[in-house]
Amino acid sequence: MVQSDPQAPIDPNAQIRIKTEQGKLWAILPPEPTDKEKTLGYSWTELIQQLQQRLNGDARSWAPGSNVRVMARDRLLNSTQLQELAEVLTKAQLRLKRVYTTRRQTAVAAATAGYSVEQTIPRLQMTKPANGENTSPLAEPLYLEMTLRSGAEIRHNGSVVVMGDLNPGSSIVAEGDILIWGRLRGVVHAGSAGNASAIVMALKMEPAQIRIADFVARGPSNPPNQIFPEVAYVTAQGKISIASAEDFSRPILK
Repeated sequence: MVQSDPQAPIDPNAQIRIKTEQGKLWAILPPEPTDKEKTLGYSWTELIQQLQQRLNGDARSWAPGSNVRVMARDRLLNSTQLQELAEVLTKAQLRLKRVYTTRRQTAVAAATAGYSVEQTIPRLQMTKPANGENTSPLAEPLYLEMTLRSGAEIRHNGSVVVMGDLNPGSSIVAEGDILIWGRLRGVVHAGSAGNASAIVMALKMEPAQIRIADFVARGPSNPPNQIFPEVAYVTAQGKISIASAEDFSRPILK
């Protein structure tokens, strides 16, 4: 008699997990599969179905309308996959709010869909790097062709370039420069890790607040009629100043 092989145990790290830590609700995605794992592991459709079954079957310990932070890490997600994930969470009375990712494509897809994005991956007790997985965020510039709406927040360990507007109520935090090829009316923080040489540039400079490193300035209540792009920078005297881009030269700070 031929006996079938026993079923392999299910690796919980290969599924989407819902966890609560320090009062925050997380959806933790498995890491990007290798070519071999793609043939052996779960497809995206299977991951979504398993998550839906788990949310429908588990005793819910969260309040209706709770925000969910998605820990995508190095996993590539497109706009369709993010929409499918958001729909499953919505059916469980949860809201996808923020996406943590080290992949540029995922960050762009999430920001385009209107979600806040962070490319600095927090250390959670239940997320251990698999097989030496590197959780360091990308340092290359992040390019976004979109307008950031109120409530959207972008965090990136590098420079951020936005081909669009930064509306009131939205914000960008970057360790490098911030370039807004449009109208800047939100909050920006360049050089967030302490780099006072970082700059903020915009076609229309009307910020609610500008931060560069530890220096803070508020936008003028009546901004002047601006014709050329402008640059905000920290002067040698330790103040944030704004100059026309064509006249600007980055100062050397001591």
